Amino acid sequence: MSQPIEAGTYFMQGNEACAEGAIAAGCRYFAFYPITPAGEIAERMAERLPRLGGIYIQMEDEIAALGSVIGAAWTGVKAMTATSGPGFSLMQEHIGHAVMTETPCVIVNVQRAGPSTGIPPVPMQGDVYQARRGSHGEYEIIVLAPYSVQEMFDLTIEAFNLSEKYRTPVILLPDEIVGHMWEEVIIPSYSSLKLAERKKPTVPPEECKPFLDENVAPMPSFGTGYHVHVTGSSHDERGFRNVRDPEAIDKVVRRLSAKIRKNIDKITKVETKYMDDADVVLLSYGSSARAALYVAKEARAKGYKVGFVRLITLWPFADSAVHKVAQQVRKILVFENNLGQIINEVQRAVAGSAEVELVSPEVIGTLHRPDYALNRVLQAVK
Repeated sequence: MSQPIEAGTYFMQGNEACAEGAIAAGCRYFAFYPITPAGEIAERMAERLPRLGGIYIQMEDEIAALGSVIGAAWTGVKAMTATSGPGFSLMQEHIGHAVMTETPCVIVNVQRAGPSTGIPPVPMQGDVYQARRGSHGEYEIIVLAPYSVQEMFDLTIEAFNLSEKYRTPVILLPDEIVGHMWEEVIIPSYSSLKLAERKKPTVPPEECKPFLDENVAPMPSFGTGYHVHVTGSSHDERGFRNVRDPEAIDKVVRRLSAKIRKNIDKITKVETKYMDDADVVLLSYGSSARAALYVAKEARAKGYKVGFVRLITLWPFADSAVHKVAQQVRKILVFENNLGQIINEVQRAVAGSAEVELVSPEVIGTLHRPDYALNRVLQAVK
């Protein structure tokens, strides 16, 4: 295949769908260091990118992989890397650098069991907070959580669109279950895709201000006559360093954060089902949402008024949407494959309007077993 994959219905693995979504979005540079369970993304990109005139490169480690992606983005191409927990930990300094330099790129973290090396092929939703706050300092980030192979394709495209639109790194956060499962995927025609492209400067180089615009500054590409100083240090609108006074970093932090915060309603996506009469709602994301949706259907079949809410965007957190849900129901059960991470944001957004309770699997690192999860729900609705 020498073009983005043809329209049609395919039986595909999640990681392969992610690679095809990246290619369809226009990604032409991919850097990687081998790690389980993200390897199939690299295998697909290594096979496909050279046929499209793109570049696949295996780096010496995950730090170098994201560093090269940042550099590639500044040459004007759409760029991506992929990893799992330990590699994601190594990438944190570069994620902060990409935020500070307003560099659009996509980072896929196919989560696995941790901490440390953990168990590579075992799924866990343990990197939710790390995705939000893994790098130091005060900043905003966009994180998407696919729950199907279809969404591995669709949300990879969405990640690139958000990255280009807001000039920021965007993280795709599936886990081993979603990365390795096989499902049907509907691929639309390439011409029907809505792809965002980064804003380019239209003024002479001496007038260009490529940083710190709440409405997103234009991004010149290296080699086009715009001599841009790109630094992770505090800087002004032209990129020149100012590391002498707190007012300088105050402006940087506020403006970088504002371009995300003021667009939260445009960025965040939440799916809801069965909410018209719900008394208890099951709230989840990623692979755990598959179990939550199944249990919600089973509970309703037994006559219980159970609703379903799925967070597609984890960060920025959909405060207003979750608060609205809390006004409608008595209790929110949060399904997560961890000891409780996103539940803390749910409790904050709910602010006491409804009870909030965590439902972890019986064994962390496994799927929520249907009978166990259903019993937890039935206890809550009685």
